[in-house]
Amino acid sequence: MDDTEEKPRATVHDVAREASVSLATVDRVLNGRPGVRRATAEKVEAAIAALDFRRDLSASLLARSRDLNVHFLIPDGANEFMENLGHAIRRYARTARTERLRVETTLLRALDAEGLAAHLDALTPKTCDCAIIVATDDAAVSRAVDSAGRRGIQVVTLVSDLPASSRRHFVGIDNVAAGRTAAALLGRFCPQGGSIGLIAGSLGLRDHADRVVGFTAVMAEEFPGLNIIGPLEGHDADDETEALTRQLLGAPDLVGLYNLGAGNAGFVTALQQSGRAGAVRVVAHELTDTARNALSAGVIDVVLDQNPEAEIRAALAAARALVQHPGGRIEERRVEIGIFLRDNLR
Repeated sequence: MDDTEEKPRATVHDVAREASVSLATVDRVLNGRPGVRRATAEKVEAAIAALDFRRDLSASLLARSRDLNVHFLIPDGANEFMENLGHAIRRYARTARTERLRVETTLLRALDAEGLAAHLDALTPKTCDCAIIVATDDAAVSRAVDSAGRRGIQVVTLVSDLPASSRRHFVGIDNVAAGRTAAALLGRFCPQGGSIGLIAGSLGLRDHADRVVGFTAVMAEEFPGLNIIGPLEGHDADDETEALTRQLLGAPDLVGLYNLGAGNAGFVTALQQSGRAGAVRVVAHELTDTARNALSAGVIDVVLDQNPEAEIRAALAAARALVQHPGGRIEERRVEIGIFLRDNLR
């Protein structure tokens, strides 16, 4: 064949064969739906890259006479999980261009409800079809979400939900289940009783508040002999979280810690310097570099992870569906919670 001859366009069948998976699995990965193991999703993504597979969404977008514009509003600052979320957005933004999606990101001061509301209010339907936001559970944000919907902008909440608003879809884990999982683990790790310390980023974040609800429910139901200290709020900041961790480690009967927010760098530093690392059972969130190293060193026992790559895939798939079919409904399925110990780290 002439080298200049154009190769046939790769199809979903080609991707399925390359990755040795079913067509249904390829469809789930392409549309950001749950039910696919991370390792399997990575095989599918590798096959997509190897085959240079590109979906032809142009036909469905031609009637719009312009690209679909998606705007992410996410917290800024030294939050490793949010940094990973930002990296995932940038990676998918590059491939999204071939599907007539324009992706923009605005970084906002963490936990600034008024700032988030103001940025939402400033978006217009001419430049934004869908806003994907990490929501603070605040009346001003709810009003801004409702106003955006009335202006014709679809709103998807990411990581932390705002169910009382008119947001169209939520992408994230079941945070009540995450809190229940942490309690089930720590309750079994600490059968002799004692105190468990809780550190949240902010109870003004729905995801953190839901984790506390799940955690305290299981503790009351199944482990009444364990006392809960907190939750204390570290505002997802390393320095504040470190100070609160040192405070909790001062409790003589402390047997466990649950950091249900960010600030893991400060959390780990306090544990290491206390001399009690490995003696106090620890559950934390998000498989960042800090958490991974702490797992390997035995400082943290378990990390609950929500897979930012899967969340961004699912969020962009939701944006497409909502803009192309404004009156349609998207089935809400939570992102699978990853449970990592030192023994199953890749």
